[in-house]
Amino acid sequence: MTRHRIIGIFALLILLCYGGMAQQSNGGKIQVALLLDTSNSMDGLIEQAKSQLWKVVNEFALARQNGQPPALEIALYEYGNDNLSSGEGYIRMVTPLTTDLDRISEDLFGLTTNGGNEYCGWVIRSAVKDLKWDSGANELKVIFIAGNEPFSQGSVDFEASCRDAIGRSIIVNTIFCGDHEEGIRTDWKKGADLADGKYMNIDQDEAVVHINAPQDAQINRLNEQLNDTYIPFGSAGLARRERQLAQDRNAAGYGAANLSQRAVAKSASSYKSADWDLVDALDEGGVSLDDIQADQLPEAMQQMSPEERKQFIAKQKQRRAEIQQQIQALSKERRQYVDAKRREQLDSNTLDDAIIRTVREQAARKQYRFD
Repeated sequence: MTRHRIIGIFALLILLCYGGMAQQSNGGKIQVALLLDTSNSMDGLIEQAKSQLWKVVNEFALARQNGQPPALEIALYEYGNDNLSSGEGYIRMVTPLTTDLDRISEDLFGLTTNGGNEYCGWVIRSAVKDLKWDSGANELKVIFIAGNEPFSQGSVDFEASCRDAIGRSIIVNTIFCGDHEEGIRTDWKKGADLADGKYMNIDQDEAVVHINAPQDAQINRLNEQLNDTYIPFGSAGLARRERQLAQDRNAAGYGAANLSQRAVAKSASSYKSADWDLVDALDEGGVSLDDIQADQLPEAMQQMSPEERKQFIAKQKQRRAEIQQQIQALSKERRQYVDAKRREQLDSNTLDDAIIRTVREQAARKQYRFD
């Protein structure tokens, strides 16, 4: 299975819930675990996943429950890579359930392929047992697993793993990278059926088409201005700031349209950086400016008086809100343009399409609606 595309599929998932990444929400919670096959044949799938992440995020930013966006948490596993421990089933939890999309993006771009021995039952069991799944009635808990080898490989019974998952209200969706009938013969559909999920197949080698829109250039210029409103603080502030910029560069590697999609995601209220950005941190009440030592602030702020610092932060907050509003307005125009172009094209059979359709259907069972 292609590595790029598999990541894309899960990135997609991530997106699925991105619209509600706030830590607290009255719109329920969506938890998504992406289980990606990183064996030798998966490079294409991983590439597709990386390139589709922000598109998926923006699609699911439209989700609403009781009129409110849900909180979103995403986890990432890799399996089937011979560089991983055989005693652990060639499985690794790359990222636990998190609201940090930049971290998910960074970890996706860090995946490499090698080997493999692909044990679907084992990785599903690990995800069900090791992740911190919530138990609220309004929560949508979903696993997406993608690969191209028989679902029954390995010593852990996939049927037991899938039954255990749905017993905890965790839906298992399976994505076979290859022929639809072959996926059925090799138990990918059976795995989904056992856990109230959906079986899908995709063409892992189909090229992803990014539709350029007239709004992209302006959105990307605004993204540069948006970046200037962030105020890194604390011991990890500068490193996290660099990670944000690095994910901009990763998105830009797929062209202006993809970078534009990321900029739109960053303009949403669900994109928060309260653990390293002073604007978000103060807005959410997680820190007090009086408690932050001067040497934990950017150099330009260290010589300011307390009142000057408050005024500077307020100015950055206002500027950020103005830029985000402009990006959101342009995003609506962009969506209309892109939707019209898509209607002119043939249907695709890629990871993003499969994931978006599936999540929308399953979210509807939890009374989610998409604007």
